[in-house]
Amino acid sequence: MGRLVRTPQQALQPRDGSGSATAADAAMPIELDDYLLRVAKYVPAEVLGFSILINAILDQALRSGGPDAMMAGVPVTTIAIAALILGMVMSPIYVWYVHQKGDAWVTNAWVSFFAFPFWCYAMGTVAFADYRDGNLAAILLASFTAISGLIRPVPLEPERAEEAGETVTREPAPRSTRSAATAARRLIDVSAIPMPGPSP
Repeated sequence: MGRLVRTPQQALQPRDGSGSATAADAAMPIELDDYLLRVAKYVPAEVLGFSILINAILDQALRSGGPDAMMAGVPVTTIAIAALILGMVMSPIYVWYVHQKGDAWVTNAWVSFFAFPFWCYAMGTVAFADYRDGNLAAILLASFTAISGLIRPVPLEPERAEEAGETVTREPAPRSTRSAATAARRLIDVSAIPMPGPSP
């Protein structure tokens, strides 16, 4: 299982179950990640972990210095807002950095960008200290998380998937009966070879 949501692949799936694809067969996308996997993978966990550390430092400074607390002559609340914006920008950059072939990193980047402030609000970061409500935070986070799982990447066309280095699943071609008969004949020929017996 990859870190990011994978791009669905187009594969030729025969509708009649005969094992042979015809021109009337539609290219059906193969989903590599289901709803629950998308919900889990869209969470910008690594950037959130770094944000928790920064927020703990800012929260301590705010508790010890009060609402007018300063760090290096800059208000703590201003630093917290700057850290929030930095986290929003770093989420898609991190997604781009860790993506692999076949990952729908553009979709992941956008969802992570919008998910970051929801998670920060739910965690009670200093940037939202004056506006935070625990009940509203739970409602917003649950709603966004449920909706994010519905966001599916656009499937790659078979030609584009092959150019991207992805393997596209297609129905195997039916084996020829002639080749099967030839293999059976060779097996009989090999079994007819006399084996040397023990020397007297």
